[in-house]
Formats: sequence, C-alpha cells, structure tokens
Amino acid sequence: MNNTLRQLAIIGPTASGKSELAIALAKKSNAVILSLDSLSIYKEIDIVSAKPSPLEQEGIPHHGIDLLLPDESFDVTLFTKLYKSICTEALTLDKGLIIVGGTSFYLKSMIDGISTLPSLESWQIAKIKEEMSAPDKVYHRLKTLDPRYMQRIEHNDRYRTEKALSILYATDMIPTRYFEEHPPIPAIKYPITVYNIATDKTLLRERIMNRTKRMITEGLIDEVASLEYRYSRAPNCMKAIGIKETLDYLDGRYDKQTLEEKIATNTARLAKRQTTFNRSQFQGIISADLDSLRKMVLEDRIFKKS
Repeated sequence: MNNTLRQLAIIGPTASGKSELAIALAKKSNAVILSLDSLSIYKEIDIVSAKPSPLEQEGIPHHGIDLLLPDESFDVTLFTKLYKSICTEALTLDKGLIIVGGTSFYLKSMIDGISTLPSLESWQIAKIKEEMSAPDKVYHRLKTLDPRYMQRIEHNDRYRTEKALSILYATDMIPTRYFEEHPPIPAIKYPITVYNIATDKTLLRERIMNRTKRMITEGLIDEVASLEYRYSRAPNCMKAIGIKETLDYLDGRYDKQTLEEKIATNTARLAKRQTTFNRSQFQGIISADLDSLRKMVLEDRIFKKS
C-alpha cells in the first residue's frame, strides 16, 4: 500500500470534454474516477445529466454516479465521505484517482474544507420546516442577525438559508460565530493538481448545441416525463437545466425547436458562470484548451508514477 495518493482533478464548463479526457487518462494510468456532479449522482437521470453510459465508461470504475433516487437530497458531505472511502481503496490497490469536477464547487469545498454541522432534535426540525414555509422572511431575519454570513447567500437560495437557520436553532449561535469556533477541515490532504479546460466561447456554444440536439434525439422528453410521473416536480433536481425547460414544453408553453433553444441558451449561461467560478476560486490551476490539456494530462509523470 502506497503512502501517497496519486490524484488530479479535471474541471471545466459543461460540454467541454471533461469525461472523455478523464476516461482516456484512467485507461492509461490505472486509475478510478470520482464524478462531482449534482445530476449524475441520481439514478434515472441519465440523458439530461450527460453521464457516461456503461459502454462509454469503458470498464473504468466510476464513483459518484447513480447513487441516489431523484427524491433524495444530498450535500457536499456525501461527496466528502465518498472521497475518503475511495482514497483508502485507491491506496490499497495502488490506483490513481481522477476527480472530474462537473460541479467544481464541491471540489473547492473539499480542498478548502467544510465544518461539521450540528445535529438537530425532532422538535427543531419541525420548527425549521414550519418557518421555511416563508423563506423570504427567514432570509431577512437571518440577514439582520448575521449580515456578514448572509451577504454570501442569495435571497432565493433556500437550501443555504435553511442550513443557516438550522445552525441557529441547534447551537443558539449565528453561523459566523459557529464557523469561527468550528473551522473547516480540508478533506483533500494529498497533493492534487487541478487541470481546467479553457474552451473558446464559439466552440463551446457549438458543443452545447450538439449535446442538446443529441439529448432530445436520445429521449430527453420521455425521460423527464417519466421523472415527473414517478417523483413529481418537487425534488430540487427537477429544477435543473434541461429538466425545467422540458417540463415547460410538456405544459405546452413552446414547441420542440424552442425547447432546444431554451436548453442551449440556459446551458451556455451556466457554462459562463462555471468558467468564472473556476478562474477565480482555484489557485495554481493549469488552464489550456482541450487538445493541449489532453497532452499535458496524459503526460503527467507525477500522476502516472506508481
């Protein structure tokens, strides 16, 4: 068993080619893949998530996909636990680990660390649920109590608002004070190189358009209709790009051509946000176009060293 984990991360905007590059590297370097993606983690969400099919995985072990049902919730702590488990396995089997950051916020959280959240009693859970029936009211109350913490949270971010309220109820402390007393502990402790796929806007838009066309051809509409029938529109994942537009299409709000345009446009906007996040939130990342990055990654001697 090695004492140091061979690992690297590949991030980039949606449709930039991360999965294909990760699989190519894993085949060449005896590695497993951990997907950090907010949709691929769900079973039954296959087409809209663009997760690699069993055939496309080419026999490479993939972790972080097909773990939950669409009506189950998760947060970064799930990926943290999964990462630690995979680290032990990879070290024992002398394999490398490739992290593919579809949702690179999770990678950022694991590098910087997260704080353990306090547990709640049943009456507190019930009270929080009751108060969150009026999320705007909760948000403004928390912003008054803890403006420093809440300035980082958008007013419509129900999930993080509820987390802040949970901390208040569980500890009787505002989130800022709680996190000062419980500083984050990084999950990623071994050295890691982060590669970022920098894609030309025009080229990326073309890739997004092609992916959108392929999704619709492969049965996106039927997949979303089945998800709605089985799980309703309540789960958070049903608000994801590709799903919400298809639900509008099923409601008769626009035709199939407009559906394609809406998904492509909203995906391009997401890609722009991802690009900005990746550029500003990671230190020492290596950015290049896909072809150049492929050569760099496949020749990463430190990663391939056994």
